[in-house]
Amino acid sequence: MNKNDLIAAVAEKTTVQKSEVEKIIDTTLDIITNTLKGGNEVRLVGFGTFVVTTRKAGTGRNPRTGEEIKIPASRQPKFRAGKQLKDAVN
Repeated sequence: MNKNDLIAAVAEKTTVQKSEVEKIIDTTLDIITNTLKGGNEVRLVGFGTFVVTTRKAGTGRNPRTGEEIKIPASRQPKFRAGKQLKDAVN
């Protein structure tokens, strides 16, 4: 399922126009993104938690040349599924 499929499914289930559903989904994703940028987590009880983790700097190798390269530290978004979501999938 992609974003357009999600918008169509929500619009069909709620009888809200697709354009309104798209605005709501875009706004929700923007809020989650901005919250994670600020270093906070987004917890949706029963569904899961969006968190930001820090990846340490390290070294790697260029697969073509074998040359050693430095990989900078970075922040990575992660999603941890909640119990209800895990149970529903299994």
